[in-house]
Amino acid sequence: MKKLSILGLFIFALISFNSCETEDDVVFTTDNSGDLSFTNNFSAEYLLTPQTAANLAERFTWDDAEVDVPTNVTYQLEKSNTGDFTDAETIGATTGNEISITIGDLLSYAAQLGLDADPNTPAPNTGEVFFRLKSFIGDGSLENFGPAQGLTLVMLEVTDTQAAVCDFDQKFMVGAGVKFTGWDWATPQKALCSGTNVYTINVDLISVNDPVVVNDGNFRFFTTETDWGSGINYPGYIAEGYTIDPMFEDAQDGDNNFLFTGPSGKYFLTVDALNKTITLDDPTPQGNCDFDQMWAVGAGLTDAGWSWDTPVQLMCEGDGVYSGWVNYTSDGDANFRFFTTATDWGSGLNYPHFEGEGYTIDANFENAQDGDFNFKFIGTSGQYYTTIDTLNKTITLE
Repeated sequence: MKKLSILGLFIFALISFNSCETEDDVVFTTDNSGDLSFTNNFSAEYLLTPQTAANLAERFTWDDAEVDVPTNVTYQLEKSNTGDFTDAETIGATTGNEISITIGDLLSYAAQLGLDADPNTPAPNTGEVFFRLKSFIGDGSLENFGPAQGLTLVMLEVTDTQAAVCDFDQKFMVGAGVKFTGWDWATPQKALCSGTNVYTINVDLISVNDPVVVNDGNFRFFTTETDWGSGINYPGYIAEGYTIDPMFEDAQDGDNNFLFTGPSGKYFLTVDALNKTITLDDPTPQGNCDFDQMWAVGAGLTDAGWSWDTPVQLMCEGDGVYSGWVNYTSDGDANFRFFTTATDWGSGLNYPHFEGEGYTIDANFENAQDGDFNFKFIGTSGQYYTTIDTLNKTITLE
């Protein structure tokens, strides 16, 4: 009896093992063909101004994709300027159910469409950009796309009768946390009046937590140049009821200055005296240019070198004008090149390119006569306000 029991158990175990092995071979398939329509309500048109670049423009929402087995689904929000998505660009990804974009994002898309806010140019101020939702499972082999949704963009045209009115022409920024300035009135950064009691600036900020540049990360706003008594500190704005960007806090120093705690870099800063907000956003064009910004890398640029890790960024700061502060060095090769697209070596514009276009080029530059005929800086090492004016065809240093 014992022998039979043992034999029976062995046969039962063998059958069970084979059954488990067979179950492991079962392949489950998923279906990712459900509806991917947006569930949010869209506006008839989206009014765009640089002053509101930090504001929320749209929050795209949707329901969960319909799949026949429990699995993780990734969603991507795609943008197209043409509407047929042959130029599809992924602008966000999530496993959740919403992705947001700002007015600043739409301003960038408007620039790609060739829109501008100048009524005196032939360029339109209205255009349409398209969005759709894409979902996929696992390695992306099961893709599904939702219907296209067009958004009408309207650049608010500015005429002489609509000129911005502010209490001050600009507000000045001085302090250790403001790159190219420090606690000195030689080169204060100026947030210009760009809307009714709205001041904006693309500014380079240095964090108190910067691993390379050791500094206090503090600064203060001023209403009058060179007048230390006109300063407005962090508590001054809080007392006026301002909501201040979380990357700023009270420095708790002798003057209760602003303390910048975010990552060092270039930001679009807005002081909105109407809505009482101080906000930071991605760098934003302040004019109408072919590109949102131009880039520069090379040995002649102290902050960059021949690397795309920390390129110099010259934002569009006026119609056809790219400008910003740059640290130059005349040591070594001192060569560099301008680019229209970050990380794209093929987008480079060398010295002969600008010569051939009829530009008048600052005497601090010359043709490097190297393999790429780069720019070479031959002036005194230091920081200069650099302007590339594509309308008047000049490259100047101040």
